[in-house]
Amino acid sequence: MSKEEMATKFDPAAVEAGRYDWWRNNGFFKPSGDKSAHPYSIVLPPPNVTGKLHLGHAWDTTLQDIIIRRKRMQGYDTLWLPGMDHAGIATQAKVEARLREKGISRYDLGREKFVQQVWDWKDEYADIIHKQWSKLGISVDYDRERFTLDSGLNKAVRKVFVDLYKKGLIYRGTYIINWDPQARTALSDIEVVHKDDKGAFYHVKYPFTDGTTFHGKDYIEIATTRPETMFGDEAVAVNPHDDRYKELVGKHVRVPLVNREIEIIADDYVTPDFGTGMVKITPAHDPNDFKVGKRHNLPELNTFNEDATLNENGGKYQGMDRFEARKAIVDDLKKEGYMLKIKPIVHSVGHSERTGVQVEARLSTQWFVKMKPLAEQALKNQQTDDRVNFVPKRFEHTFTQWMENVHDWVISRQLWWGHRIPAWYNKQTGETYVGMEAPKDAENWKQDPDVLDTWFSSALWPFSTMGWPDTDSADFKRYFPTDTLVTGYDIIFFWVSRMIFQSLEFTHKAPFHNVLLHGLIRDEQGRKMSKSLGNGIDPMDVIKKYGVDALRWFLITGSTPGQDIRFSYKKMDAAWNFINKIWNASRYVIMNLKDVQGEPQLPDASQFNLADRFILARLNATIKQVNEQFDKFEFGEAGRALYNFIWDDFCDWYIEMTKETLNNGTAEQKHNTEEILAYVLDQTLRLMHPIMPFVTEKLWQSMPHEGKTIMLADYPVDRPELDDPEAIEQMSDLINLIKAVRTIRNDAGAPMSKPVEMLIKVDDDSLKQIFESNRDYIDRFCHPTNLTIGKDIAEPKLAMSGILAGATVYIPMAQLVDLNAERAKMQKEIKKLEQEVERSNKKLGNQKFIANAPEAVVEKAKQKASDWQQKLDSAKERLASLNDAD
Repeated sequence: MSKEEMATKFDPAAVEAGRYDWWRNNGFFKPSGDKSAHPYSIVLPPPNVTGKLHLGHAWDTTLQDIIIRRKRMQGYDTLWLPGMDHAGIATQAKVEARLREKGISRYDLGREKFVQQVWDWKDEYADIIHKQWSKLGISVDYDRERFTLDSGLNKAVRKVFVDLYKKGLIYRGTYIINWDPQARTALSDIEVVHKDDKGAFYHVKYPFTDGTTFHGKDYIEIATTRPETMFGDEAVAVNPHDDRYKELVGKHVRVPLVNREIEIIADDYVTPDFGTGMVKITPAHDPNDFKVGKRHNLPELNTFNEDATLNENGGKYQGMDRFEARKAIVDDLKKEGYMLKIKPIVHSVGHSERTGVQVEARLSTQWFVKMKPLAEQALKNQQTDDRVNFVPKRFEHTFTQWMENVHDWVISRQLWWGHRIPAWYNKQTGETYVGMEAPKDAENWKQDPDVLDTWFSSALWPFSTMGWPDTDSADFKRYFPTDTLVTGYDIIFFWVSRMIFQSLEFTHKAPFHNVLLHGLIRDEQGRKMSKSLGNGIDPMDVIKKYGVDALRWFLITGSTPGQDIRFSYKKMDAAWNFINKIWNASRYVIMNLKDVQGEPQLPDASQFNLADRFILARLNATIKQVNEQFDKFEFGEAGRALYNFIWDDFCDWYIEMTKETLNNGTAEQKHNTEEILAYVLDQTLRLMHPIMPFVTEKLWQSMPHEGKTIMLADYPVDRPELDDPEAIEQMSDLINLIKAVRTIRNDAGAPMSKPVEMLIKVDDDSLKQIFESNRDYIDRFCHPTNLTIGKDIAEPKLAMSGILAGATVYIPMAQLVDLNAERAKMQKEIKKLEQEVERSNKKLGNQKFIANAPEAVVEKAKQKASDWQQKLDSAKERLASLNDAD
């Protein structure tokens, strides 16, 4: 390639243009179909169709793409299956918010028309996500793309529900659940986020109904944070071992503001030393109170509507929002003399992960999965050869802890968007029917209006996407179990755990061999990115400025498995600069490949010079290290090995050394150097391709080769015959010599281009031989007018020196600087320093300053005076040595 055909600077937009479509249209993303090859499969964690992809998605998909591209190059029959998640409550909330802007509710539209609105939303955002996938360069097989609400997955969902129901592992029951009053649906425990809110303890009188007095008072004192739930009170509880209240057990008190008696009962649930040691029991609005109520056969009185307004049991407050009702109730408690005191507090309150509103504990009839036997099976499997390998290992403890303490899973949601629960109720008898299809006499049955929790279908993702429940499906037989799942550590509970127990239950296998867990992307200050903070960064904006290869490089080198990463524009600049370095190095190589045809072929080893042996040995060591680190999912370490090799060994040293051969060598030497340059660049581009797919493809296509795409080129493997520790050691000696000379010149302010006399004193003949046989390189890098190498060299009278392992290099001072100019410069510097020393000493000689200034200020002044004196002494020594040069 001629110089004119290749840009002088890396231009990501030009490099990326059309390349993704070329890959996709040529079918490079598909499995190879080679049945003799070992299969390797990944399922993409399906992004929600709630909105655009963020930087976290970019990180997640980049890690997967690195794995699958490398495995593809290693000859595996790879499948990376993509898809998207319907994200029930989250997507429905988005569409409802859009409708609210138009003054419409879902109830205005009705279920069928509303669901169509959600499908329209899904199509809109699926199209956006597809475009973002292409910008990110992810090599997924689009022909196998799935959606969690497609017909195949719906069949899998129905089968799992029906089978679990028949096994007694799914049941319908009335229980206290988490309720989102905005979305009007149940939530599982892990869909609730606890935040600190300002609140209060309201200390309220509950009067005795039979004239009883206690410590001279005709009431007991109850502290509550939620006076609006008082109308659902069914008892007051005390601890049975609390001697203070034993005489009160069995007595009755009246709920304030309503004329209703409740009994004082004894239950171990109450903690005597918390609050007053008396607790009001509201079975329909608190999970612990619900359990107490069951033990004592208490009624369960619900006082809230679905939207968290008070219902008919709320008396005159009926129809009021819960927080408005609280204010009104507190005012009335004050007016009627029931309020004793109000103590402000900050306490942890549950909020809906999706809508952000405060969650209500609500008595409700829901569908549940009985978790204990499923969890036990998952834990037992971790003791077998089919165990899931967690990376990092510490997250297995997180998985185990959750499984050991898991509660039954509420799976029904009061939504319209999702998998409809396959249960029907007979209109006449009330009988329940659960099945894959509706009952034959459908007109006599009514289907349950609820849908299933999104995670119920997502939990089946690794096998439902492969064709299950058809176990004869070609993909299921070939690619399941999958090999590696890549996802964030924050959804171990939500998703990873559920995939494991569902897969074990229905396929009798773990769904994946490895689960690689990464952290969160934070801003430069370490804060989580969010709309409220306004610190979110669109990955498409980053790609537009720096290119996707630079973003991918930053993402894999910026963190280690399981750790969070901080986004940094400074690091993005460094990433672009690194790619530009690769671009310029490649440009140099490609411009010099005059006689290389086809795949690069290394010359016979007898033709290698020291630089050739060194770069091939370092390349081989890098290949070993990169493969080892990739196999351990330590992508950052692999990236660092590649960076050091490319920037230091290849660009800074070997390429510079080849200029000597290409300019002054024989025809054979030039040809050998071209072949080695081509080989090293070819192997380097292959090593880098999984991380930087676009620029490596562009550069590889500009080189002589026999393949159609670098995507299908063999991934490098180490070649033992290229190991050469002796060459690395000898080159290290040469490099250290050149660095020492550069340091001397830098300290003296003498440019590298200025010719100087050099003397190298060596300790042994082997090092002398290395330097003698590489005089050409020393001449090129150090520019000596005269070079003397020997064991018996006397140190010049006035010279600057650099000490190496086994050698010392000397450069006479007169060769580096103009001695007269340097003397004048030093005299001027001494005069300036003498003034500073005098000024500092005068200040320290002022007794008034010493007596009145803070001790720290005086100490600082003394240190400053000492520093000036040291500089003056050094300058005088330097001048004396310059004078001695004559």
